[in-house]
Amino acid sequence: MKRGYFYSRKLHSLLGVIPLGFFLVEHMLTNFAAFDGGKEAFQSSVKMLNDLPLIFFLEMFGIWLPLLYHGVYGLYIAYTAKNNVGNFNYGRNVAFLWQRITGVITFIFVTWHVFETRFQITLGNVTHEELGTHMNGIVSQPLMFAVYTIAVIAASYHFTNGLWAFLVSWGITIGPRAQKVSAKICMGLFVIMSVLFVLSLFGFRGEEFQAASVMMDTVKSVIG
Repeated sequence: MKRGYFYSRKLHSLLGVIPLGFFLVEHMLTNFAAFDGGKEAFQSSVKMLNDLPLIFFLEMFGIWLPLLYHGVYGLYIAYTAKNNVGNFNYGRNVAFLWQRITGVITFIFVTWHVFETRFQITLGNVTHEELGTHMNGIVSQPLMFAVYTIAVIAASYHFTNGLWAFLVSWGITIGPRAQKVSAKICMGLFVIMSVLFVLSLFGFRGEEFQAASVMMDTVKSVIG
């Protein structure tokens, strides 16, 4: 029983960094194209990803199945974890608590976000070319912009703090000095990722996406 629990935790930790960590970074860079290069740059990035060979299997085994396991098992860990911040209010204990909180936020948000975007593409309600415009319609709402902002910051923290824990649990950073250095690096990565994600949200609210959104709504109203 203990051995099974050990390997389950190890797999959970590994999937959180490889491949889900890579996916999160890739998703961040793709979305940042909306801020850095506008609608055309974002569409170009999305097209490049969708043109990858065997994209269905890459997503299935590189994103969706790992995400399902990591998310569901993470909820179990969060439910059974004994957080004692009230008794021991020191850095790593607080980080442990926030890791669980941001994990729950991230899993709920990603599930909803996939339904709002990828699932809508599958249903044929949105095309890949309309994805940026669709995002404009979502994040242009003040409440949804706030939800997305909180969620992407939570996801960035969950990944980077999880990366620190991964380096420790897998014996990569051994000793207080190495762990202190990795903590600073991971914190810097958290700040960078949070900034890029939030800038991406502002990018989707840009004039190019707004104009395309208005045009798409007009066409739909005429057709309807």
